[in-house]
Amino acid sequence: MLSKVPEVTAYFWVIKVLTTGMGETTSDYLAHRLGPIVAVGLAGVVLAAALVLQLSVRRYVAWIYWSAVVMVSVFGTMAADVLHVGLGVPYVVSTAFFVVALAAVFALWYVSEKTLSIHSIFTWRREVFYWATVMATFALGTAAGDMTAVSIHLGYLTSGVMFAVLMAVPALAYWRLGLNPVFAFWFAYVVTRPLGASFADWLGVSRARGGLALGTGPVSLALTVVILGFVGYLAMSRKDVVR
Repeated sequence: MLSKVPEVTAYFWVIKVLTTGMGETTSDYLAHRLGPIVAVGLAGVVLAAALVLQLSVRRYVAWIYWSAVVMVSVFGTMAADVLHVGLGVPYVVSTAFFVVALAAVFALWYVSEKTLSIHSIFTWRREVFYWATVMATFALGTAAGDMTAVSIHLGYLTSGVMFAVLMAVPALAYWRLGLNPVFAFWFAYVVTRPLGASFADWLGVSRARGGLALGTGPVSLALTVVILGFVGYLAMSRKDVVR
């Protein structure tokens, strides 16, 4: 089997941040339009279909891969929100819970495969671990972003700026200090979730909540169009295909 994930380029990080923001606002939009139960059920079904399609192909296909990432973003946001809104779990507690869950996935992955590198996704089992990790990072990032913005009262814009700085830390440490590339990648991957979500919330939520009040629907639509543009370009140019 050929590599099932894209090459990590600037395009990868740009699309990743865009999908996190799109998943955040789309989740909120669907929950308010359809109701939480219907929205979660519908997102779960579409996510399952996207993952089945991704797991069934034998190589990386841009639109299939990023469709799965988008649905993980939408459903991961809902999973974190259900704990807080539906069950009343504080964001601090849910953040700690998802940290433990992510650590457990990493531990199982490493014990089984002796590597956490995304450059080793050439088997079905490793890909399953990869997507379990992606799901955990999205849920963790959602909870962490809401914790800083709401529970700690930093606001969405300040939280977004803070996570942008945090994302630059592993990049600089890898570039200048020789930080382990696997650790640097996953650290940055986790941080991109609250980074994109915080800025998307800032654009979409009401002014009373510290946002620009553009609306979650319009923000979701705009981000979707931009994502489609980038993914379409990569599908044609194949600039992110592992050689």
